Amino acid sequence: MAKWALLGYTDCTDSAREGEFNEWYDKVHLPDVLQLPSFVSATRYVNIDPKVTSDKFLAIYEVESDDIDKTVETLKKRGAQLRDQGRLTDLLIIGPIAVYRQLSSMTSEPLRVD
Repeated sequence: MAKWALLGYTDCTDSAREGEFNEWYDKVHLPDVLQLPSFVSATRYVNIDPKVTSDKFLAIYEVESDDIDKTVETLKKRGAQLRDQGRLTDLLIIGPIAVYRQLSSMTSEPLRVD
């Protein structure tokens, strides 16, 4: 099974309501996406260098799929369903979505002190 990183850039329409936006994203949106087949985990980040990109937030989804195009299409269809069900927020600005296929993986080993 191929492993992928799906990067979703987003922003909030009202900086005064970012707390509300982040709570919705973490407690509603991420769990909704993680119910989809192939989506393994999600981690969110905040941009500390707006010169690189104007998008303030980044969600990285770990995906395992042999058909990433179908997986992304399923995500888009589910997004439309969630919108129709009122599970999206008016605070959400959707930026670019990027998909990367995993080439390698490594984890650090704890430093041994003798």
